[in-house]
Amino acid sequence: MPAVLDLPSLLDSAPQTPAAFPTWFADRQRDAWQRFVTTPSPKLVDETWRFSTIKKLDFSAYSRAEMFDGEGLVGRSKGIEAPVARFVFANDLLLHAESSLPDGVICLPLAEALIRHGDLVRAHFMKQDTRLGSAKWTALHEANVVNGLFVHVPAGVEIDGTIEVFHWLAGENTAIFPHTLIVTEANSKVRVIDYFQSATVTAPGLVVAVNDLIAGPGSKLDYIAIQALNEHVKVVQVNETGVAKDASATGFILNTGAIWARNESLTRLEGEGSRSDMLSVSVPAHHQEYDQRTFQHHVSPGAYSDLLYKNSLYDEARTIFSGLIFVDEGAHRTDAYQTCRNLFMSDNAEANSMPGLEINADDVKCSHGSTSARIADEEIFYLRARGIDPDNARQLIARGFSVEVIERLNDEAAEAVVLRFLDAKFSRIAAAGA
Repeated sequence: MPAVLDLPSLLDSAPQTPAAFPTWFADRQRDAWQRFVTTPSPKLVDETWRFSTIKKLDFSAYSRAEMFDGEGLVGRSKGIEAPVARFVFANDLLLHAESSLPDGVICLPLAEALIRHGDLVRAHFMKQDTRLGSAKWTALHEANVVNGLFVHVPAGVEIDGTIEVFHWLAGENTAIFPHTLIVTEANSKVRVIDYFQSATVTAPGLVVAVNDLIAGPGSKLDYIAIQALNEHVKVVQVNETGVAKDASATGFILNTGAIWARNESLTRLEGEGSRSDMLSVSVPAHHQEYDQRTFQHHVSPGAYSDLLYKNSLYDEARTIFSGLIFVDEGAHRTDAYQTCRNLFMSDNAEANSMPGLEINADDVKCSHGSTSARIADEEIFYLRARGIDPDNARQLIARGFSVEVIERLNDEAAEAVVLRFLDAKFSRIAAAGA
């Protein structure tokens, strides 16, 4: 039996910035480490961690990722049939890259972009302050990040197709820090799918991922995150989105994996006519816990935002949803909606929902709400009368419950790949109950 390496905890000492990276980035990583060290750990009395399982924040068992050859992972990186670009990372190390993107589009691993386009990365990298509770963990991310994807789409360029990025976690108690930075200039368009997966089904690990999404005037930016890690991994995902005048940004999260996941999504509507769609489908089972925090920040007048989160809860799973629509003074004619719906597939599951509004302007249309329900006996009876057994009937209802959100992606290829991961989770649930 091979010896188990006793690697130091990632919390014990500051990471070393690669020598090839620009000085400004090394300075930021050093400052971020100091912020991480000096920022207190969250407490249950903190409003942004209400209902959370605070003990899940013990990350002392994890070590920074070691080199990994990634054998076989490129072949296992299966998404849509014909992406316009495809990148595969294992433990934040690039394994594979291919691209047929138009001239002028910059689409590179972050490590390469820092060297070749350092000023452009610097102009957009982690510009917003984290305000939903994970300031300590975004500081840990910033101190440790060495790779991810950087996409810059110049003005007037519309990318027909999808950029895919696969992030594989490998090794025992390994921690990775993938970063996605997407910038669309005026009147451009792009769609990116991030996949987060584990190389094995049993190895525990930690993923602390951050996204910067910047939609320039009149542009369209679609971002999809598929979190399908094994059920021994913890994950923190922080999404910061800025939407300029007449721009549209769609952010979608699918949660099927991880034992514990914390999702924080903040959108700033920074120009008149801007639009944000914040979407999520989560299917926790067994003892999985998904903690979702959102913030729809209406800075400018005449902007639109719509949030729709749906959770199907099995066994003894838990979800927490806390969302706030915040309308600034002067952000008149705001149109904002927020909905969280929970479908209980077990009497032992638990869902906590805290939708909220804070309005400081006139002439606005805002609504928020949350519902929780079990499958009605009449629905099961209807399907049983058509020859479908009760277990399959329940799965079909849960799938249909999720499809409403997925259809809002408005892209057949993207919808198909999301449904494939969703159906894989339903299959695992069915197999566990067999």
